[in-house]
Amino acid sequence: MRADAHLNTMSATLLIGMDASPDFGAVGGAGDLRAIVGALLTYGLIIAVLMLVISATTWAIASSSGSWHAAQKAKLGCFVAIGGAALSGAALAWANWLLDIGAHL
Repeated sequence: MRADAHLNTMSATLLIGMDASPDFGAVGGAGDLRAIVGALLTYGLIIAVLMLVISATTWAIASSSGSWHAAQKAKLGCFVAIGGAALSGAALAWANWLLDIGAHL
């Protein structure tokens, strides 16, 4: 019972004594970081589009020739490419949002 009272007093003392404030200098290179993230995600989108084109072509050729196993794998490649493109676009929007929030703090 006495140990619980000591822990409660210590945690309250530690919380009151802390000075928590945002680090305003943490986003100093936001412009450079935005350029790097944009370039990397542009490459990701280009690769996703190329993957989609190759997978769709393979899917069409495999379906017309009767190779159901290859068509199934190419269809899965199309879905993965679409998902990768969506995630790349969402990551770019999220990174820009975080950099904008950092600039306004």
